[in-house]
Amino acid sequence: MPLQPINTTALGGRDHSLLSPSDYDGDAASIRSDQDTDSDDDERQIRARNSRELLAHDRLVLMEEEELDQLVTETRRRQERERRGSNLPIPNPLRLFSRSMSNASLSRSRSPSAQPPGSPPDDFVVSEKRGFRRARRKAKKDRLLTEAQHGEDGELMYEMEEGGMKEGSSTGESSDRDDSDEVDRKGLLHLADVKAKRAQSWRRWILIYSIIGVAFAILVMLAWKLSIERKRGTHRTTSWSSNGTAMFAPTTILISLDGFRADFLSRGLTPRLSAFIKEGVSPLYMLPSFPSVTFPNHYTIATGLYPEAHGVVGNTFYDPLLQEEFYYTNPSKSLDPKWWMGEPFWVTAQKQGLKTAIHMWPGSEAHVLHTEPTYMDRFNGNEKLSKKVKRILEFLDMPDSERPQIIAAYVPNVDSDGHEYGPNSTEIRATIQKTDEMLDQIFKGLEERALTGIVNVIVVSDHGMATTDTSRLVQLEDIVDVSRISHTDGWPLVGLRPKSPDDLQSIYEEVVEKTKDNPNLDVYLRDVNMPERYHFSRNERIAPLWVVPKTGWALVKKEEMNLKEAQANGVVYHPRGLHGYDHEHPLMRAIFVARGPAFPHQPNSRVEVFQNIEIFNMLCDSVGIDPPPNNGTLRLPLKPIGLHSDPGTTLEDPADPPAAGTATPSSAPSLVTTSPLEPTKSLVANPVTTSASITSTSSAATPSKSLVIDPPKPQPPGQAPDGDEGSDDDGGKKGLDKVESAVHNFWDWFTGKVDEWWGKVKGSGKDSESSSG
Repeated sequence: MPLQPINTTALGGRDHSLLSPSDYDGDAASIRSDQDTDSDDDERQIRARNSRELLAHDRLVLMEEEELDQLVTETRRRQERERRGSNLPIPNPLRLFSRSMSNASLSRSRSPSAQPPGSPPDDFVVSEKRGFRRARRKAKKDRLLTEAQHGEDGELMYEMEEGGMKEGSSTGESSDRDDSDEVDRKGLLHLADVKAKRAQSWRRWILIYSIIGVAFAILVMLAWKLSIERKRGTHRTTSWSSNGTAMFAPTTILISLDGFRADFLSRGLTPRLSAFIKEGVSPLYMLPSFPSVTFPNHYTIATGLYPEAHGVVGNTFYDPLLQEEFYYTNPSKSLDPKWWMGEPFWVTAQKQGLKTAIHMWPGSEAHVLHTEPTYMDRFNGNEKLSKKVKRILEFLDMPDSERPQIIAAYVPNVDSDGHEYGPNSTEIRATIQKTDEMLDQIFKGLEERALTGIVNVIVVSDHGMATTDTSRLVQLEDIVDVSRISHTDGWPLVGLRPKSPDDLQSIYEEVVEKTKDNPNLDVYLRDVNMPERYHFSRNERIAPLWVVPKTGWALVKKEEMNLKEAQANGVVYHPRGLHGYDHEHPLMRAIFVARGPAFPHQPNSRVEVFQNIEIFNMLCDSVGIDPPPNNGTLRLPLKPIGLHSDPGTTLEDPADPPAAGTATPSSAPSLVTTSPLEPTKSLVANPVTTSASITSTSSAATPSKSLVIDPPKPQPPGQAPDGDEGSDDDGGKKGLDKVESAVHNFWDWFTGKVDEWWGKVKGSGKDSESSSG
């Protein structure tokens, strides 16, 4: 009989298949209930119609876990901030540039303290946030479940209908379909990679923009700094002062008294200058620069540079590179800017925004660095002192917008009369008194304008003066073969340029040999034994060989004066006064006196003696501008060492040069070589690029160019130069010469006696001596 199937309906309608886990064993149901009830994944797989529903469920679980982790992380961060006591959490600045930033993250980053007035309480805001999150999760869950309803079969039908089935798979059973788990995993990885690249891109652009921003900020700061530095001279000293009628920026008047020797102050002829010293600050004297002549020293005052540095190395000199000669008495040549190096104070001030007024200062007409003073007065050697006073006060009376802050004036009178009459003559005494009266008028003008405590005043001189005499002259042709010389520079010291550089050593030895019996002449090679303290070697404009006489001595050419005939006939040598000697000699000493708000020193203060290279920095400091590099080192305020009234601070009167036949002591040890140099030493000297074919232009110079070192001064166009009074030779009339010589000698003796008597009356001792002795 056939086998009957087992009736399984009695088992409660369950599947009684032997493979059914619930009927495999009688205790299977209990076992499953105890062990497999947590296998929700198995039941979900049984219930799922396709794999997309499983994938959607996995995504929902992953989302919930991520949100839970994020919530826990933010809660811990907030608790950590609260423990640190800060209620102002700093948002991440990178989130400002992120496209994926959500409103929820912005809300979470807000600080409770930043809640605006009238806003709902924090609990309400938190519950609202949670409601938004639940609604968002539910919407996403429904969307995923809806997309998963079609399942793998529905997607397969879509692929078949649209012809989109993957190539190589008839049923899609082993291919990576677009909706398979592997594709989803790859998609998620690709999405993460895109996000990472996007974040890297944002970080890279943020870095680039940050670098650009920092570089731009640095450029702006640098430009601002440079602008401030450029204008600092104008704005550093921003204090303006009022005299009751006008406002004054820092203002300085600089007055140069050419040829005013330091000991002129002790002759009882300068009450205004003496009072000025008691009111201000000054050294006992100031040293000029070598050579102690007008043009090099005035340009040293203007630039703070030694003559070897600024290029104006004498009143006359030859430039081997330009192959031209500089004559200070020839404006058509001397006023070419190619001669003037360095930066004078009027250029410095103009470049830094200040106005300047220059009254006849040597070099101010030369268009230096193509920069002109705001106001410039051309040289006029015949201008009266009263007109100089009027001109200076006119500058001060200008409106605020037009008024110069630096006023520089040049006064040549003492120098001119010192040359013509000598530094101990009656005429020079009168000139000194008139110059002091000029200064007194300037100071009274300042007092009338209530500017005594507002305007700085600096009074200086460029050098001193020494008495000359026929007995202290040396014929140049007696010590050197002038036929071998191409150019002769300077005076009373003489620079020699050989026609052939190869002759330099032999000419030097010749001069040393012929002057060995005269201790009043020093012979130097520029590049071998020139004294370092002269600062007179580092420029090709300085001749390679120099004969430097002691103070009061001079070298003359036969075309200027036949020395033997002049001495035999008793001819008086003109000029009666000379300078240009060792700048440290007492007869070459200059003056410096200053007063004003830039010199806040005790009245009558005394400072250490200094050289005139220091004036430039003081002038710049007094008006608040930055000086360019120079040889000076002193800056304002100065450091006094005492008062002029202290015991032992009286300046002694220097003695005139001794008569011929005695050596004049130098103010410093001489480096003169009294024997010829060894032949090997001649290699040290710099050869000058001259040629034997170059004809001498200075050897045939007119007497007016070689006899007079300062006067006549450069004349303006159309004005004739002053006449030369330096020659007493009338063309061979010796009898008349003797009569004139006798008259001159008597007059010199008479004026000397009058000066001696006048000095005794004034109580100042013997102020002058006969220049003929």
